[in-house]
Amino acid sequence: MTVLSPALGRAYFLLQAVAGAVWWAAVATVPAVREATLGGVPALPMAVLDVPLFVLTSALVAMGRRRAAHVLVPWILLITLVMVVYATVAGRAGWGAVLMIASTTASIGAAGLVLHGHLPGTALLRGPLGFRSAPAASTRTLLLATAAQIVVFWSLFLLVIPVPIALLEQRWSVHLELPVLLRVLGAVAIVPVSALGLWSAVTMTRLGEGTPLPAAMPHRLVVAGPYRWVRNPMAVAGISQGVGVGLALSSWAVVTYSVAGGLIWHLVVRPEEEADLASRFGADYSRYRAAVRTWLPGCAPFRGARRTQGPGTDQGRRGQRQAGRMRSARLTGLTGPAGPTVRPPPDVPVVRLASPSGVRLRVGEPFVEPRRANGRE
Repeated sequence: MTVLSPALGRAYFLLQAVAGAVWWAAVATVPAVREATLGGVPALPMAVLDVPLFVLTSALVAMGRRRAAHVLVPWILLITLVMVVYATVAGRAGWGAVLMIASTTASIGAAGLVLHGHLPGTALLRGPLGFRSAPAASTRTLLLATAAQIVVFWSLFLLVIPVPIALLEQRWSVHLELPVLLRVLGAVAIVPVSALGLWSAVTMTRLGEGTPLPAAMPHRLVVAGPYRWVRNPMAVAGISQGVGVGLALSSWAVVTYSVAGGLIWHLVVRPEEEADLASRFGADYSRYRAAVRTWLPGCAPFRGARRTQGPGTDQGRRGQRQAGRMRSARLTGLTGPAGPTVRPPPDVPVVRLASPSGVRLRVGEPFVEPRRANGRE
């Protein structure tokens, strides 16, 4: 049984049902919990709706009632929206909004496992957003496309999303001030991990003839540069950048967002990407995957061919041998006045030359003076 299975989804909903019951008990008995998670929201009317629709429905899904997930997930989404709006407007119940965001994210993933046997998003990666090789283009064009992708994605994931998260953390009164040393280390770390990301992207584009975007993947398996040490240096760089930004902003929420993004990438995107690489590059990728780790650099760099297609690689050598055999087969039965045909090496092209004396020459064969008609040489 795989880890990401319907059983794991049901186990999560059982945990959620128990946690929901404990939380409502704490709301009823501990004023500090009620204030931190509900603020001024009336507890009794909320409990009348939430206990059956959240606690009991989670328990039903855990017991195998799959259709209950169709009621549970929309309810969780509604409550999350209400709590986020309330916490933003009133500046209270921030921890309630945080807990509901976490519950929504986990519930959507668990519902995907229970209902479909896989996490949400997998179908998109196998369909319209699936992995495809990049169209033929010059290296300059591919580098420009990669640069544009870096600008867009870095701006989105390192600025447009983290800054509002840090501001909401303050507004919701859930901010936890981080030590100054951690903030400085985070700001400093952004520089080398960004350099790692740029190095990885340029290496993939130049040697792989593609871009980091799944819809324009490289044509060649790249195992040079940072890929000699770790299989996914761009993912390592991206997550590390997010963590560095979170530390620099003194925002535990941004750090959590970055780590959660890495976890989603690892569980949803990575399996599909590795399946695509295995189908395209076969044994070459299998050897590489067995020798190089996903996240942590190894003690020694990977030593292997830089590419799995083209001259000088396993597939290229097999193609050359096959082409040589075909050329040799075409020469079978061809003889000249000098005697039996001497086959040239497979890599030497065959060119027939005609002369006035009727001599047939082939490039790659030694020239032999033909016998004259009267028998004299």
